[in-house]
Amino acid sequence: MLPKTLRRRARLPVVGRPARRGWPGRCAQVWALACACLMLAACASKPLVPYSTETPPLILAPAASAGVRDARGRFREIYCAILSTRQQALPDHLPCETALTRVGVEPAGTGKPVDLGPSRRHLMAMIVPGIGYECFEPWLDPPGTVATHVRHFGYDAALLRVDALSGTAHNARQVRDAVMALPEGPDGPYVVLIGYSKGAPDILEAVVGYPEIRSRVVAVVSAAGAVGGSPLANDAEQYQANLLQHFPGSKCEAGDGRGVESLRPAVRRAWLADHPLPTGLRYYSLVTFPEPDRISSILESSYDKLARIDARNDSQMIFYDQIVPGSALVGYVNADHWALAVPIARSRPTIGAMFVTRNAYPREALTEALLRFVEEDLASPPSR
Repeated sequence: MLPKTLRRRARLPVVGRPARRGWPGRCAQVWALACACLMLAACASKPLVPYSTETPPLILAPAASAGVRDARGRFREIYCAILSTRQQALPDHLPCETALTRVGVEPAGTGKPVDLGPSRRHLMAMIVPGIGYECFEPWLDPPGTVATHVRHFGYDAALLRVDALSGTAHNARQVRDAVMALPEGPDGPYVVLIGYSKGAPDILEAVVGYPEIRSRVVAVVSAAGAVGGSPLANDAEQYQANLLQHFPGSKCEAGDGRGVESLRPAVRRAWLADHPLPTGLRYYSLVTFPEPDRISSILESSYDKLARIDARNDSQMIFYDQIVPGSALVGYVNADHWALAVPIARSRPTIGAMFVTRNAYPREALTEALLRFVEEDLASPPSR
């Protein structure tokens, strides 16, 4: 049993800071959702990528040329097998060809059978959420079905709570403390750190800055991660993010006031240039690459803003900014940024029907597939 976990009503357990709860009326729900979108969809005329010479030398190159291993073929085999097998048992089922986006020439699968039995290594996913999550979590009241599902197969999952509005350096310390508070596994390291959105750079800064956690972590996953930042952060200010403190029931704090700054592309790319990732860990990238008609209506304005740079975005992130250097590219998910990890339509069906119109996605099956893929990949020798 993990320390400080929360299993009431089968919610995703929480590691780190204590949870805070509350509930609003319907009008307050609409205001809350509008507040969440304000920071990333505010109208402005300045360029999303302003002119600046304060940047490391950059190049946009094919993933293989940047040391990224294309593992999409095997992941598709695993995910498709799970979707087919579990389609009657899990919500929001999609055919595999709809659930994943084919980008370019995808490698063929291995042809190996997919083991859907109990986990042999009992991996534990610690999920670090994105900016503002602590502010609207009480309103969202997530059902925790992902953790419940993967436990059926010997895996586990917990939410690693970090400051909603603080910068990556501050949150990296919280990641470190939560990992060090876990008991050591009897069979060696078993923790898979999964960073959603801003959670990805929070994790990367933790594994670079706190080497003591590396012996407890087997893998790092960017799930729609803001690895290279988001141009939308150039168009936002911290005071807009701080509006999330007014979410109904929220008691999140302003933190160190650097959350938005830490998401700006210049900041993230400079950090990556100055901080080589430690060897000895496996890195994986799960990228959101939705078809345009799978963007929720409330996210269309931010999608259109990012489309001024590249239409291949999930409404918050451009697809190539989600990949960890030197990682294995797991797959391109046909879901917008919120649909990947934030179950608004399930928790708030009226809001979902009116505003978050493309939020349905088989997250339980996706998480199981991700953990099974990582477990299988860890059993193979690391690629050079």
